[in-house]
Amino acid sequence: MPEAITLFGNRESGNCWKGKWTADLLGVPCAWVEIDIFKGESRTPDFLAMNPAGQAPVARLADGRTLAQSNAIMLFLAEGSHLVPSDPFARAKMYEWLFWEQYNHEPTIAVRRAELKFRGKTEETVNPALLEKGETALARMELALKETSYLVGEALTLADIACVAYTRVAHEGGFDLAKFPHLQAWVARVERNLGLVAASEAA
Repeated sequence: MPEAITLFGNRESGNCWKGKWTADLLGVPCAWVEIDIFKGESRTPDFLAMNPAGQAPVARLADGRTLAQSNAIMLFLAEGSHLVPSDPFARAKMYEWLFWEQYNHEPTIAVRRAELKFRGKTEETVNPALLEKGETALARMELALKETSYLVGEALTLADIACVAYTRVAHEGGFDLAKFPHLQAWVARVERNLGLVAASEAA
């Protein structure tokens, strides 16, 4: 684990919080630099020099090296920690969830939330497929969490941190977590693990 990092992120982005929560949980000092993605601050020359893709978050190490992509940042921070299973199969299952989160979960739940909360769209003008696909993603998690307390067995891993980021605010995208009781209980469990105020209460 690094001695310290600087994290460039936006507080409305679940992706950006993943690295901060991981750093805090592992005791890695993490300085936060707020990037207003809605005002184009992730497209400035200085930011693009850190990440040519123009996306937040970006982690800058003490030696000046930079790392983009939220799950890559988490993996770097958590190398050798209890958040990455030592068992090869369990570790692979964690990766399975990390890949799934970015391909099936975030592009539906986070996008629908952004459309309604930040882009001023209404239920009538949002792509209806986002609700169906998002609920399918939530149902997939519900199925897993009927069997275990966390996504990979009975201990918190990076899979949980990655997937809770947008699940805990899914209601802002019009998703009803009450339909998924095991998932709802898991959100509360992971929020407690991370020392977070419940998203519903914070709102």
